[in-house]
Parts: sequence; structure tokens; C-alpha cells
Amino acid sequence: MRPHPGGAPPWAVALNRATPALRTAAASLAAAQVAPALLAVPGLRSWCLPGLNGGVGSGRVALTFDDGPDPESTPWFLAVLAEHSARATFFVLGSMLERSPELGRRIVDAGHEIGVHGWDHRNLLLRGPVATWRELSRTRDLVTAVTGRRPLFFRPPYGVLTGAALLAARRLDLRPVLWTCWGRDWTRTATGDSVHDTVRAGLGSGGTILLHDSDCTAVPGAWRSSLAALPRLLAHCRRQGWTVGPLGEQRALDR
Repeated sequence: MRPHPGGAPPWAVALNRATPALRTAAASLAAAQVAPALLAVPGLRSWCLPGLNGGVGSGRVALTFDDGPDPESTPWFLAVLAEHSARATFFVLGSMLERSPELGRRIVDAGHEIGVHGWDHRNLLLRGPVATWRELSRTRDLVTAVTGRRPLFFRPPYGVLTGAALLAARRLDLRPVLWTCWGRDWTRTATGDSVHDTVRAGLGSGGTILLHDSDCTAVPGAWRSSLAALPRLLAHCRRQGWTVGPLGEQRALDR
């Protein structure tokens, strides 16, 4: 290509001048997408946006389960909860609910609440705005169609929020919720004792417990450690005088 008589051609000059602005815009968009993921760090979340922990009032505890509904394991949790007259919020995966819609209806019929956990447990950092919207919308619509009730809450897979996920949740009228304590029940070394002790170490009045009623994203049989810990955790909450329930009900009591 011959050089431009007057030096660099106008289009090249314009592109060169625009590059810093384009780079700044790209960096800003990337930051807006990735920065919310830092809220997965409990200390930072409690300082910046404590409402993401669940936000239930003093004297109450929200009990939540992720990754179901799973016909192999979820019925066992429903049985323990019924035995202890306790109710919870189940954050379901759309792909799992699509396979077992009757189990989703059974959860709601037992007095529990269903929230959105995404469609197939992919990290939302790897999803763009359109894909994120479609995933959350598809799951919300399926929950509504199966149960007859519109979900109120959204918990992202791995607890990783993104700018796109926050925007999609807002448009879908879903409240993002993470947790205050978990049982690390997805690990190969988890036991009923380890799950119980790990949850108790971080649990206090107004807390939100995260457990899993399925091992679809964990080591096979991992759900058994949570199931073994559940009666003891419910008994501990009773001894403390804390009312255990689903997120929607616990938050409604604060109004």
C-alpha cells in the first residue's frame, strides 16, 4: 500500500485517536460485568451490600438448598423437613426442574418456596448479557409454569454475580440472595459432622444457611452429608429460639 501523500490517512488518524476511548469503554464494561463477582467474598459482601446475605430479621434463620430438584435426594430432605415442621427455600436449576416437574410441585405443595438458581449451573462470568437474560428468564418462566407461583429470589451458581446477572434479575423482578454460612457439603471429605460444625461456626440470628439437596454438580453422594446434618442444625436453631423458614416468609415478617 502506498503511503498517504500528507502522511497517515484521515481514517488512520481518527482510529488512533479513538483507541484510548474505546479501550476505556471496554475496560469499564468489563469492570461492570466482573466487579459484582467480588461480592462472593463474605466479608466484602457484608460490608458493601449486607442485604445479599438474605436480610432476615433478628431471631430468624432462612434455610436454603441449591441444585435440585433431584428425585434421588430431594425427597429425603422433604421428609426430614416435614418431620421437624420446618420449611425452606429451594433454589432450583431449570434443567433439573424440567426433568422432574412433579417434584417441583411437591416442594411447593409441602409449603416450601422455590427460587431461581440458573438453568444448568454455568458460571455467569462466562455468559454475556443476552445469554444471562435468557437463562434466568427461562428458569423463572419454568418455575412459574410448573408451580403456579412466580419466584421471588435468585442465587447465582457458585455465588458469582455479574453486572449482566444483576441487570437481568432486576428486569425479571428477582432479588439476588447469597448466604451467611454454608456447610461445604459438596466436597469429597464432607460428613454430617463436618457440615453441622461448619454451618454452626458461621450461623447467627438473622442468618441464611446454604446447603445442597442434590449432588448434580458435586461428588456422587455428597448430599448425604447435608441430610445427616440437617436434623441437628434444626435442633440447634430451636434451642437458640430462632424461627427457621423460607426467605420470602422471613423477610415478610420484617415489614
